[in-house]
Amino acid sequence: MREFLSYVGGRDIDAAEHIYTVSARAVLEDPPGALRLKRALERGEIDPASAGPQVAGRCAVADPGTVQAALAAAASAAREWGASPLDVRLRLGEVIRKRLAETRREFVEIMIAEGRTRTLSEWEVDGLLDIVSPETLSWCAELLRRDFRHGAKRISMRRKPDGVVCVAPPQNAPHSNAVYGAAALLSGNAVVVRAPRSIPLGVMYAVREILAPALEEVGAPPGALNVVCGPPMMAEWLASEHVNDVIYFGGTEKGLAFQRDCVAAGKKPVLELAGNDCAVVWRDADLDLAAGALVEAFNASGQICNVPNQVVVHPAVADDLIERLRAAAARIRPGYPDEEGVVLTPVLAADGFYAFAADALRKGARLVCGGRRLEVDGTPSDTGPFIEPAVVRVDGLASAREVEAVRSETFFPLLPVVVPEPGRPDGQLLDDVLAFVDGNAYGLRNSLWTADEGVAERFAREVRNGGVLKVNDASHCGFAPYMPSHGGTGLTGGVFGEASYMMIRTTHLQGISMAPARG
Repeated sequence: MREFLSYVGGRDIDAAEHIYTVSARAVLEDPPGALRLKRALERGEIDPASAGPQVAGRCAVADPGTVQAALAAAASAAREWGASPLDVRLRLGEVIRKRLAETRREFVEIMIAEGRTRTLSEWEVDGLLDIVSPETLSWCAELLRRDFRHGAKRISMRRKPDGVVCVAPPQNAPHSNAVYGAAALLSGNAVVVRAPRSIPLGVMYAVREILAPALEEVGAPPGALNVVCGPPMMAEWLASEHVNDVIYFGGTEKGLAFQRDCVAAGKKPVLELAGNDCAVVWRDADLDLAAGALVEAFNASGQICNVPNQVVVHPAVADDLIERLRAAAARIRPGYPDEEGVVLTPVLAADGFYAFAADALRKGARLVCGGRRLEVDGTPSDTGPFIEPAVVRVDGLASAREVEAVRSETFFPLLPVVVPEPGRPDGQLLDDVLAFVDGNAYGLRNSLWTADEGVAERFAREVRNGGVLKVNDASHCGFAPYMPSHGGTGLTGGVFGEASYMMIRTTHLQGISMAPARG
């Protein structure tokens, strides 16, 4: 059984309270028994050594003093680390990439123990490798510094670190987002990460086994990176004189309220909120390619932000695409997270799924497939923890956003396919479709499939909504070198929202003019 303590100022700090992680397989096999075991361990009623292999590990829960010590340690390290040469910090990115590759198998197994499926765990680690790829690091380095000559003067535009950055990764995807947020280290910030009480093990592993050794290898000062497990710490962070930025993951309503609180407290908010990604399939699209990407809507049962949430398909190919989606959705089955090929995860708020589906059907949508509750073996059940992937057809573009599942992020395995009114010229239809995409209140990612370069160019030129646009990609939610992995506009990123590289978002621009000494 792995054990992780708070990591503050380069030291491990134990606590009186610990959180135990019982494997997701054990929870699915015997939910009441797994919960009893977890409670007994946390009450000290069972010797952890005798708990068995279903217990993956435990994490110390930081007390208030340790939480404050982490902030102070980061503040004490921020100036030294912020003054380190860019070459050293780029070297840190290289070492992190090396550590990710070396620990990949073990990191994936810990993510699986906490309920991430093997398929999605491997996808997340591969995405992290792209975030610290040589191409992405080189691109960000270009943005951090640019030098010029103007007469005898040397002019330099440099992005300087903000100082202390706090990261609160989300419960639905804490492992990779802890590393993503900690990428603020690469621009010279000191970082404090909070591991959620409900799912702390993988976050603690990422910090202690991947990031901390990399920092030690490049000679970073103690306190440059700290991690504590505990309940939400936003109030403490906003009240702290040490904190400069807070990276916040969560729902839109709470996130925008936090944005206001953050600005009022004089902190920079970096928001990673909900997504309601739109995908467009034009009449000449490769339908097999598009359908393969669109069923990513069911990854983690739709409970991640950057999956397709709504599709607008040209009426000429709507029936063909919907049939492909129906067939592909039927092949997606539940299973244990350690099994190959599984992408569905349990849906705890099933009532919400059925509320969205009922709203759509009441407003004229048609159920194409799915929607039943399933047991882990795929058997339909009134109480199954999984939901069968569902596709609904929504006819009419003009009124599509009256359907709540089109207007809002659902966070469920429910994919609305909007079919615009037929009979209009393609030019007019494209105008309306692009306006529809750009009118989305959210702005994470948008995708298009078409063989027409003119259509693709208009999509790229006219769609301002979103942090990422993709054209003819095999994956809507996949990552790639150079490309931002996170960030967006509107309800996704708040008033400061844009495509995000943490190496850039946690900095500020400074202009420097240096003239030679006289005489």
